Amino acid sequence: IFRTIGFIGDSLSSGEFETLDPTGKRGYHDLYEYSWGQYIARKNGLKAYNFSRGGMTAKEYMESFAEERGFWDQDKACQCYVIALGVNDIVGRGMEIGSLEDIDPADYRNNKPTFLGYYGAIVARYKEISPDAKFFFVGFPRQTENQHTERKLQTNEQLRKLAAYFENAWFIDLHTYGPYYDQRFDEHFRLHGHLNPSGYILTARIIDSYIDYIVRHNPEDFRHAGFINSGIQYKF
Repeated sequence: IFRTIGFIGDSLSSGEFETLDPTGKRGYHDLYEYSWGQYIARKNGLKAYNFSRGGMTAKEYMESFAEERGFWDQDKACQCYVIALGVNDIVGRGMEIGSLEDIDPADYRNNKPTFLGYYGAIVARYKEISPDAKFFFVGFPRQTENQHTERKLQTNEQLRKLAAYFENAWFIDLHTYGPYYDQRFDEHFRLHGHLNPSGYILTARIIDSYIDYIVRHNPEDFRHAGFINSGIQYKF
């Protein structure tokens, strides 16, 4: 039902492929046409923006990246935003996860410098250019347990609360309703760590199906979606 969607994220939102040379050196390459957002766009005949880059964090996105790339520009305003950030924040850099208490409802510029604080600021900033846009927050999937498992589960819980905090926002619970990212998954859908083309297609089908489920089960929340960013007054 959307004609424009912005996909905000890191390497997995950018169709990043990983190479490995004979010396063991890794290479990372964002090929946006392979991103799951672009697969969703081609399937549904809509326009997708890759507001993403490999290695992206919520902190960098809010403090510099989005501004430098013009992602706050009004001509890039979308009807829907899918946000998939967190790996590089809480796993790669060990950032404090935070909570709803880190968000200033009056001014996102006062949010505390935690993952949830930056994440909430991103949402609030996009609401300035697209007030009625719909937001979907992508959580961590179920994976083979490691030292980061507990922090990922804590982040999922905070993102669920954040979706309830904001109007027009929903949490995509991949841990409960997505596939198990185990060794067998890696053998089929990964390439040296990041996803391969089949992995990005699978992810596109999962996210597309999940959003479709939310729309169909909350018809009142989406019945006016066609008016978003149209310039037509529809709230009386």
